[in-house]
Amino acid sequence: MEKPLASKKILIVEDEIVFRSVLTGYLSSLGASIYQAVNGREALGLLDLHSLDLILCDISMPEMGGIEFVECLSIQSIKIPVLIISATNKMTDIAQVLRMGAKDVLLKPIVDLARLREAVLECLYADLFTSPALERREFNQDWDELRKNPQKAAQLLLQLQPPVQQKIAQCNINYQQLTMVEQPGLVLDIATLSTDELAFYCLDITKAKENGVLAALLLRVLFNGILQEHLVQKKQRLPQMTALLQQLNQLLRCTHLDGQFPLLLGYYHSKHKNLSLISAGLRANITVDKNKIQLSNGMPLGTLNAAYLNQISQHCCAWECKISGGGSRLRLMLSTE
Repeated sequence: MEKPLASKKILIVEDEIVFRSVLTGYLSSLGASIYQAVNGREALGLLDLHSLDLILCDISMPEMGGIEFVECLSIQSIKIPVLIISATNKMTDIAQVLRMGAKDVLLKPIVDLARLREAVLECLYADLFTSPALERREFNQDWDELRKNPQKAAQLLLQLQPPVQQKIAQCNINYQQLTMVEQPGLVLDIATLSTDELAFYCLDITKAKENGVLAALLLRVLFNGILQEHLVQKKQRLPQMTALLQQLNQLLRCTHLDGQFPLLLGYYHSKHKNLSLISAGLRANITVDKNKIQLSNGMPLGTLNAAYLNQISQHCCAWECKISGGGSRLRLMLSTE
């Protein structure tokens, strides 16, 4: 095909005018109609005006960068595929945009425009370039490499830890590792589900040796997608926490990760002021309006075919949760804006 992008409408979100011009010229030569924005805020305004097939986006931009922009697309359930093109060398930034739904990441400078063409076509015509068998093969290759190199897996997990302070779902949330150890036993992950909803989990990685690290990486990759799928199926009602943990338990068993995986799962809705916590093997002390609530640990994931759980639900504007396990402790705090 001489014009493989004929009839395709592509938005380029890039503040560097020279690079934006290069992208525009090249993609136009392939037949695409191009729209341009200098930052994420300007790009959001264009989404109401044009029916787009693809978005190319930088990460570092003034006013609204690529991470915040992709997060807005995810929260608003905008399904336009996004290809990130950035000079970042931060693994955490790359992992974050991929997790929020970006299809691929290309690093600047792009020396070979054929690689850009390939990436654009893969985003636009995903069914032609991928199949379930191919996806499983690529996943298995990465998975096998991490299994063979526990040190690499541990380093990757450390790089992917969330920031200690952030504002998401109209909430201020921060956490502290209360025990100073070189390799913390508790791993935390936080996901934005909508403008009013967030979810998190805390996993004890010490009970299954190297498999604990692998389980943490697996959950970090799949956690957001599992929650989003669950909420869609429930038509955006509050998630059934027991069903979610049963699903995570089955996932660990299907990947043949042996061992115990103590885990605490939480969900908070800032509009309804609803906190739900469920434990499968971790102890937690929750403070709500000066009232202290103890959540017993229950049975860890991975132990049996079914998970045996303990659960609480509270109405609150702010809360603090102290989690104990794996020889370490973690304190998670949230307040509404």
